[in-house]
Amino acid sequence: MMPKLIRIIFLFLVICSPLLAQAQSTAPSPPPGRTLTLAQAEALALKNNPQITIGKLRALAAQQYVREARSALLPNAYLSVTAVDSNPGSRLAAGGLNNPILFPRAAAGATVGQLITDFGRSTNLLSSSQFQAKAEDQNSAATSAQIILAVDQAFYNVLETKDLVTVAQKTVDSRQVLVDKIKALTNAKLKSDLDLSFSAVDLARGKLLFLEAKNNYESSLAVLSAILGFPDEQSFQLVEEPAAIAPPALDVLPLIQQALQQRPEVAALQDQVQAAEKFASAEHDLWRPTVSALGVVGEAPVRDNHIPNWYGAVGVNINIPIFNGSLYSARAKAADLQTELNHQKLSDLRNNIARDVRNSWQDTNRAYERLSVTQQFREQASLGLDLAQARYNLGLGSIVEFSQAELQKTEADIADTDAKYQYRLTQIVLAYTISTPK
Repeated sequence: MMPKLIRIIFLFLVICSPLLAQAQSTAPSPPPGRTLTLAQAEALALKNNPQITIGKLRALAAQQYVREARSALLPNAYLSVTAVDSNPGSRLAAGGLNNPILFPRAAAGATVGQLITDFGRSTNLLSSSQFQAKAEDQNSAATSAQIILAVDQAFYNVLETKDLVTVAQKTVDSRQVLVDKIKALTNAKLKSDLDLSFSAVDLARGKLLFLEAKNNYESSLAVLSAILGFPDEQSFQLVEEPAAIAPPALDVLPLIQQALQQRPEVAALQDQVQAAEKFASAEHDLWRPTVSALGVVGEAPVRDNHIPNWYGAVGVNINIPIFNGSLYSARAKAADLQTELNHQKLSDLRNNIARDVRNSWQDTNRAYERLSVTQQFREQASLGLDLAQARYNLGLGSIVEFSQAELQKTEADIADTDAKYQYRLTQIVLAYTISTPK
């Protein structure tokens, strides 16, 4: 009677040992890194990411092209100082069609030129450069939106992989406790070596799952660090702000309209289309005359007696193109083709944005429906594991049944964690595709 009682007490202690081990185990936690919220991560990326700087520099350069085009409409003035030593009274005899008299002299003067009209060419070039500058501003905004999207995705990928590491660690801990328990029961001849072998295999699978989850976490952290502009991986302690899970929109058509109206890529390409149209008009204007005025004035303190002590003149110059080997025609045709090309790009972009919004909306709906399914899966898997563990402890179930229940529980935990973050990620992508302001 006593040996049987001792074996029952021993069996009771072995079964209860997991609870005692979990209550007493205090694994040392890693040192906390720098805390980082999503808003702080976005601000860091906008400050440090080189792509943001590149976009701003392109926009600034485009503004200088506007100034360059505007200069054609403003007066040009310059000073000239000339000193000549020559054979007095001699003339140019070769090398030119004119035949001016040469006198020794030293003079200084100013020249002012002003375009009167080129019948719209310079104005169209100025408008084209202004639309190009607006397009670069929109491209810079689009780059910022893309960086923000990448930051948000990387941020929640880090959070997801961190939670998956926690799931994997709990799986390893629970399976390690099970192996220790079965090993003790095997030594007491209460369980077979087959049970110990099955539990050891499950423990090895759990360790492999933990290693993979940890590697994914380190990779996602490295991606986030790079997007934030850090050359090395940073040990961030991410802070997730609680947010209510809101259902997706019921209809996708208003979202598509919003995207077509607010996406900076659409606005940029619309500006490029208008810039191309203005440039094409300017290229057609090459065949029109150009009228300009020129004025000069100066003084010659050192001069020959035949030369007056000052000079001044004004004039008007009219250039009328007649023939240049079809150069202007080719330039105008190329500009027209470029305008049509930009129109087709804009149509293609609109179609792609409508497709992306529809796909993102469908992904969001699917991810939202997956939330309840994975939650039920997790609850049922937990219940199944409890029942399988009770049956195994009472000797009514096999280790295979218990291992299968543990595997389903792990899969359910992973699926539920993934579903939560995937829905958040699909919301982020949808917000980007419709250009929702943050």
